[in-house]
Amino acid sequence: MRASRSSRSGQLSAHLMLIGVVLVWGATFPVVKAALAYATPLAFNLVRMAIATVVLAALNHKSLRGLFTVEGRPALAFGLAAGIFMALGYQLQTVGLKYTTPSKSGFITGLVVVLVPLLSAVPGIAHAGDPRPGWAAFAGAGLGFAGLVLLTTPVGSGADVLRGLGIGEWLTLGCAVAFALHLLTLARAAAHVGARLLGTLQVGFCTLVMLVTLPLGGRPALHMNLIVAGALAITALLGTAVAFTVQSYAQQHLPPTHTALILTLEPVFAWLTSLLFLGERLGRRSLAGAALILAGILLAELGPKMPPEQANFAANP
Repeated sequence: MRASRSSRSGQLSAHLMLIGVVLVWGATFPVVKAALAYATPLAFNLVRMAIATVVLAALNHKSLRGLFTVEGRPALAFGLAAGIFMALGYQLQTVGLKYTTPSKSGFITGLVVVLVPLLSAVPGIAHAGDPRPGWAAFAGAGLGFAGLVLLTTPVGSGADVLRGLGIGEWLTLGCAVAFALHLLTLARAAAHVGARLLGTLQVGFCTLVMLVTLPLGGRPALHMNLIVAGALAITALLGTAVAFTVQSYAQQHLPPTHTALILTLEPVFAWLTSLLFLGERLGRRSLAGAALILAGILLAELGPKMPPEQANFAANP
């Protein structure tokens, strides 16, 4: 009985903490957009992650002991994989945000929730025994893509709808794929690596990847002022150091689908904060597109899924 209560309590706290993290992530879209007027995207990302790495290493230094032993190899491997996907996601998202609006970036990033079940159908990615995506996942992906077109293209695009998607939207869509792979990596690592250690390692490796890829963004620049300093403080401390440690903890208590469902709130929070602080409004067409994306996300997560044994039978008739 006590174990059951403890498990329920852990799940409740994991849900609440993850909702708080998603609120912070949603709020960072307009914050980063404002900072990019004074900094190049990759330079901002590197400084953000470097600050977060120093903070996490200082707080969790005891967890790093014995890391370079045989027992520590799985933690290094999972941390490296998660760090690579995290870096790829943030680099694409932040560069994309320079060319699109915060609310559009938030809704497109939200497609990660649709991509998680779809990627779970790829052999070797999903956990053994996890349910495979059913018709709802594919229908949700279709709704999400239709919403993406409405959200980002003007009226009368006709057959050239894909041309209506700008570089900012395409980059953000790539970011959603990277973040979906990051989420699945964390889900697999949760049973093998502690939350503090995993949170520190993935951010540390992410910083190294960002350092290596910094020249790809052209000449880096970062002009420090109150806007940039505030954005770095919010994104590095709350949006990275705290957020990814909490996410690593939450995924030890929640299945990936629950985590993904909570992430559906991120584009909503991004739109609300953009409306409140930047006055950004969506027209009827864009609102319809945003609604379709959310509908696709919810359908993919709440709709029926194929049990593992049926999925195996379907794949091997």
